Amino acid sequence: MRQRRLIGARFSMFVRVAFLVCYVFLIVPIVATDDESASDRKGPLSEMAGKLFACDFEVFGIVQGVFFRKYTQKQATSLGLKGWCMNTRDGTVKGQMEGEVKPMNEMKHWLQTKGSPTSRIDKAVFSEMKEIVKYSFNDFSIKR
Repeated sequence: MRQRRLIGARFSMFVRVAFLVCYVFLIVPIVATDDESASDRKGPLSEMAGKLFACDFEVFGIVQGVFFRKYTQKQATSLGLKGWCMNTRDGTVKGQMEGEVKPMNEMKHWLQTKGSPTSRIDKAVFSEMKEIVKYSFNDFSIKR
């Protein structure tokens, strides 16, 4: 039994060393010799940086009577977004946000997963982001 453990331990160590060797000699050189630096790469988000977009949203679940709009306003303002949100007769919260792509994507994630502490988000629906020339709103407000 002791011999099996010893063989197992040696095999485990062999696998670790083999992985380390492969990583150091195969992966690291590929990353180190890459002609393009990470800052030179142009992805879809870098092309949209600095541009303004607008997007409508509607959040379903337990989102009324749980300070969802107040937390939404606070989150949007902290991300530098402008727009509005309001309760609907159907028990949802809908709104519109304007801003740059990165903060808007962060807000989308927040609306889908976090919300106010006592809310329960079943789903969030977003319109397609449309490029805008300038802001339509001065801040992020709560409509009544």
